Amino acid sequence: MLSDLFIENMIGQEIGDFTVTAYKDGEFFEVSKDDLKGKWSVFFFYPGDFTFVCPTELEDLAENYEKFQKIGCDIYSVSTDSEFVHKAWADASPSIGKIKYTMLSDRTRQLGEMFGVYVPEEGQNLRGTFIINPDLKVSAYEIHDMGIGRDALSLLRKVEASQFVFEHGDKVCPAKWQPGDDTLTPGIDLVGKL
Repeated sequence: MLSDLFIENMIGQEIGDFTVTAYKDGEFFEVSKDDLKGKWSVFFFYPGDFTFVCPTELEDLAENYEKFQKIGCDIYSVSTDSEFVHKAWADASPSIGKIKYTMLSDRTRQLGEMFGVYVPEEGQNLRGTFIINPDLKVSAYEIHDMGIGRDALSLLRKVEASQFVFEHGDKVCPAKWQPGDDTLTPGIDLVGKL
């Protein structure tokens, strides 16, 4: 029952320390919390390489990666697969071969456990998306069941809105807000008028 679960709100919480092995552009290297300082980042958890919904999501991100780069946001896809499996998948799959962002190996489960998406019975992470601000705090997140794919452009809009609110703390973004649209300044004058 939901009432028996303890669900911790992560908004505004600083991420913990971590160091994991990564794969990108034919290279292996380490990524740590320090690499995220002063930058916008998205951690994009998915169940596993060589699967079904996952390549559709990762390809969608790859096709929109330049848009994230233009707004100063890095993408980190994360699964419990090793960096070697990430490379093999990129070599074998035309969809995954398009990826220019960093793929993290969460073999030790430290990231999945830190973000609350690791499912021990499955040995995999749920589909979790976490937007991390330059202060290393969670700005927005969502967690999906294994079978529900995500949309890169919807995520891009959430990053843009997170950036706007981070820079303009006195203003908020209404539903379907896009950069350049009107925002709102919360106050008594708006109560009951929207």
